[in-house]
Amino acid sequence: MRKFFTAVVVIPLGLIFIIFAVANRHWVTVSFDPFNSVTPTVAVTLPLFVVIIASAILGVIAGGIGTWFKQGRWRRAARQHEADARHVRAELAELRAAASRDDAQRRPAPALSGFYGAAGRDKLGATL
Repeated sequence: MRKFFTAVVVIPLGLIFIIFAVANRHWVTVSFDPFNSVTPTVAVTLPLFVVIIASAILGVIAGGIGTWFKQGRWRRAARQHEADARHVRAELAELRAAASRDDAQRRPAPALSGFYGAAGRDKLGATL
């Protein structure tokens, strides 16, 4: 399955990125100075494909972090439910152990008269 995913998704996506990078090689200036657009004090000159790919990567990371924080209550609820299930399983095991001890104490001792028991019948219920 992993090889199929690589062949169908990752390889074409890599080719698209390479074609995109070759087609957008010209340089652009990214300015972080909103007040002076002619000669900005904080500016970086990079190829256009670097700016676009870096923006996409930062967007995916920001989206992942936002999703992780938004799903925090569901992870907390899942942990709580798992702890409750463990507690109930342990309680059930204790109750079953106690029931088997009580059942062994209540069960009468087998009668030792005859080879087939006190009733005089074999396993299939036939009379001897």
